[in-house]
Amino acid sequence: MHNLTGVFIKEEKKIKFEDIDLYCFSLVYPYRVRKYYTENFEDYQTWVADLKKVLEYENIEDQYELKDVLGKGKFGLVKLAIHKATGRKVAVKIIGKKNIEYSDLEMIKNEIEILKVCQHPHIIKLYDVFENSDFIYLITEYLEGGDLFSYLQKRNFKLPETRVANLIHQICIAVYYLNSYGIVHRDLKPENLVMTDNTEEAKVKILDFGLSKIIGPNELCHDPFGTIAYCAPEILLDQLYTKKVDSWSIGVITYLMLCGFLPFDHESSIKEIARKTVQDRTPFPIKAWKDLSEDARKFVDGNK
Repeated sequence: MHNLTGVFIKEEKKIKFEDIDLYCFSLVYPYRVRKYYTENFEDYQTWVADLKKVLEYENIEDQYELKDVLGKGKFGLVKLAIHKATGRKVAVKIIGKKNIEYSDLEMIKNEIEILKVCQHPHIIKLYDVFENSDFIYLITEYLEGGDLFSYLQKRNFKLPETRVANLIHQICIAVYYLNSYGIVHRDLKPENLVMTDNTEEAKVKILDFGLSKIIGPNELCHDPFGTIAYCAPEILLDQLYTKKVDSWSIGVITYLMLCGFLPFDHESSIKEIARKTVQDRTPFPIKAWKDLSEDARKFVDGNK
């Protein structure tokens, strides 16, 4: 008798043993694989069909038609797909499990759990999750505008202040929503913000919750996560920190959107970026800020 919790079925290639054809399938457990063989193809089909039913097995390609590659992430590809029943376009994040570290797998599971909780107009929607012995598939809404960095790049990093205020407001209410559930994103940056389309009225949504964490009302974090140019000083100083680190990242993103460059940056030295973030005051060069409002300046300088 075998406990099938967390087990996946995998159809294997037929083999020959002493001139006999053997049909093979595997049951993939978290820490081992068991292979089973039948001499009769009909028996093999029956076993596989019944096990798939018990395991509630679903093949992603039964429901979705996979299309072009949209991008490449840390753990695999993101592809465009079409839901066969409705014709709806979706994005499919394909994560290979073969060479992935256990800690990374935990991050992926964490992202899935957070996205299941989040239902907000400015947070990417998770429609479905498929998993087999080799891959995890995250089915999310497809947004045509690309990430915020590309959106800004197409406009030479020049947006009207009113437009910046509108987009930042959308990010802020989404972060407030996350924080109300105890979720700290910890990696807010233009590459993790996606636009609904490429027009001047496009809305922005937060994605990529791999580094996110759920913390209690009075709990502090100590994990050194984030992208250095957008990291709060307390993270760089290896200090305990709260959900407020997301607010710092929003300030840096706002500065970039208003000025076209980062407040604390260096061409080649990560250490120098960290030093500037921790030690320097927020720079407000006259050439970049002369046509911007005092309110904009106060907003980005709120934590410095």
